[in-house]
Amino acid sequence: MADITNYYGFILAVIMLSLTPGADTVFILTKSITGGYRQGIASVAGIVCGLFVHTILASFGLSVILMTSALLFNIVKIAGAVYLIYLGIKALKSKSSININKENVSPSFFIVFRQGFFTNILNPKVALFFLALLPQFVKSNAESPVPFLILGLTFIFIGSLWSLFLVWASARISNTLRHSKFSYYLNKTAGVIFIVLGLNILRFKN
Repeated sequence: MADITNYYGFILAVIMLSLTPGADTVFILTKSITGGYRQGIASVAGIVCGLFVHTILASFGLSVILMTSALLFNIVKIAGAVYLIYLGIKALKSKSSININKENVSPSFFIVFRQGFFTNILNPKVALFFLALLPQFVKSNAESPVPFLILGLTFIFIGSLWSLFLVWASARISNTLRHSKFSYYLNKTAGVIFIVLGLNILRFKN
C-alpha cells in the first residue's frame, strides 16, 4: 500500500462510478429481471471476469499497446460495438416476456456468463478507464504492478457488491414483473440502449 496515494479517495471515486449506469448495469438489470437470481449472478460473474482481465492488462501495461495501436484499438472497438448491437437486435426481436418456469427457453448460466464477459471485455472504454484512473492513485516512482493490482481488485470488489445488490433488488420483484408486460418492454428498451451504446463505441477514438 506504500505506493498508493489517497486510497480512500479512490474508493469514493469507485463508489460514484459504480452508481453511474452503463452497459454493464443495463445488462445485469435485464438478465436479473427477466431471468431471476441465476441469470443475474451469471451476468455479474461474466462482467467481473472481464474486469479481472482489464485489471491484469492495465497493471502490466499491456493495455497501453491497445490504446496506442490504432489497428488493435479499432479491432476491439468494432468487435465490441458489433457485439452490443447484436445483443440489442436480439432483445428487440424477442416476441414475448421471459418465463423462467420454461427451462428449455431460458439461457444457460454459461451463455449469460459469456455474454457478460464479452460485453465488458470488448468495451475499449473500460480499458481506457483503467489506464486513466489507476495511475492517478499510484506514486510516479512505483516500479511494481502490485499497487495497480490492489486498486483494480478494489474496483472489482466494490463494483461486485453493487452489482450483486442490483441482482438481489431486481430479482426480488422479478416474479411479478416477469409474468407481466414489463419484461417484454424491458427487453425492447434494453435492446435500444445496447444498440445506442454500440453505435456510441464506434464514435470513440483512442
